[in-house]
Amino acid sequence: MSAPHDVVIIGSGFGGIGVAIRLRRAGVEDLVVLEKAGGLGGTWRDNTYPGAACDVPSHLYSFSFERKTDWSRRFPPQEEILDYLWHCARKYEVLPRIRFGTEVTGAEWDEAESLWRVSTSNGELSARVLVSACGQLNRPVLPEIPGRDEFQGTAFHSSRWEHGVDLAGKRVAVIGTGASAIQIVPELAKVAGRLHVFQRSAPYVISKPDRPYRAWEKALLRTVPGVYGASRARIYAQYESRALGFVKYPKLMGTMAWRFRRELERQVGDRELLERLRPDYPMGCKRILLSDDYYPAFAEPHVELVTEPVKRMTKDGVVTADGTARQLDAVVYATGFASTDFLAPMRIVGRDGRELDKAWRDGGASAHLGITVSGFPNLFLLYGPYTNLGHNSIIYMLESQFRYVVGCVAAMRRAGLDWIEVRPDVQDEFDRRMQELLRTTVWNSGCQSWYMTEDGRIVNNWPGFTFAYRRATRRPDPRDFLRGRNSAAPQRDARYRTA
Repeated sequence: MSAPHDVVIIGSGFGGIGVAIRLRRAGVEDLVVLEKAGGLGGTWRDNTYPGAACDVPSHLYSFSFERKTDWSRRFPPQEEILDYLWHCARKYEVLPRIRFGTEVTGAEWDEAESLWRVSTSNGELSARVLVSACGQLNRPVLPEIPGRDEFQGTAFHSSRWEHGVDLAGKRVAVIGTGASAIQIVPELAKVAGRLHVFQRSAPYVISKPDRPYRAWEKALLRTVPGVYGASRARIYAQYESRALGFVKYPKLMGTMAWRFRRELERQVGDRELLERLRPDYPMGCKRILLSDDYYPAFAEPHVELVTEPVKRMTKDGVVTADGTARQLDAVVYATGFASTDFLAPMRIVGRDGRELDKAWRDGGASAHLGITVSGFPNLFLLYGPYTNLGHNSIIYMLESQFRYVVGCVAAMRRAGLDWIEVRPDVQDEFDRRMQELLRTTVWNSGCQSWYMTEDGRIVNNWPGFTFAYRRATRRPDPRDFLRGRNSAAPQRDARYRTA
């Protein structure tokens, strides 16, 4: 086996690319990014369905250290986001350090050597520090529908779109009405001969103030100092203020819900359809979606909203609980991801043979600040438990985590340490505090969402302001960690600095 790397990063989305850039800027040159696919980009590589775009404004959905002033629209489309990530990887010389087509199957902590032994589809390598940047939305989920495998038409998950399939004039079903579906449905309505949208739970869909940037606006952003920064700060403040309703005073969501109902009634004239499109849970309990063309799509005569549960699938279509059979040529599963499994299906084994999956099986995933886990030395998670948002840009959260990880690596070098590990009492107290705060948020107001485990424990979301998270992760507190040096391990230099 080759010599151990200083850092191995799993995943090449925003988290993996960003932390690699920050580590390099801190002097860490011996790092490797492992990517199972043939290209970088994470969710923005995988989700290429028609209409794929971000629901966070462009100026906020980018790294603070790599500003892009020529976004084509206020809300960036998938292709532009992916191009931006490729640009960052090239500019900051991360691209040569990515090993594409290398899937991580597991990692095990070597106590004697103070190293992570990482198993991949292309063999084994070792790392002094292991960073997981897999994200929360990378493992597509298919619904458990009886007879699903019997369907003889075309069927695929929205994140595995089959672009070689021509759906023009076809009988198409979209199963699911989440964030992907509300972008897919309007696009399919333009080409499908018949479109059936199967809804289990009606989403809240509000207006998306999207439009192309004008040439003079791009010129202003590019040439006048401070304009871009002011735009980013304004958008951040606008979105951050929404945390008041999500996490502090959920009753404030009532005003937003009233506006939603008025807009829904304006867009949907059919009273029976209106009632089926009206959500039956508090606004914000599930993810709020943005679209200006989702509701109008149902005014088309060839588009049907189906609210009867799917009973089974047959070789040529779908049968609902009321016995109605609909013949189909294609099915698109817009049914989301295994969001609460985090590092699965990788087998991560820490100190004393402790498996991360088993450690999290009872009570759900937990990590101090969403980044470090007791019993797993030198392991850092990006976009881990308690770090998802309902109101602002996840890139802001990721950049907070980058600083924390770099700070930990730099502190280890300065002190000549081989390993650090968050203390179990520190992690337990953080977890207790998170659950206490989450109890009074809008996400805990009576609905089932992808933020929760099957037993109803919320493990994905941060129950506070993003600036509070940045403050909490500004620098690692040495008191939070167990730490040590393995006398058998070789001496290493301490050149690294915080970013």
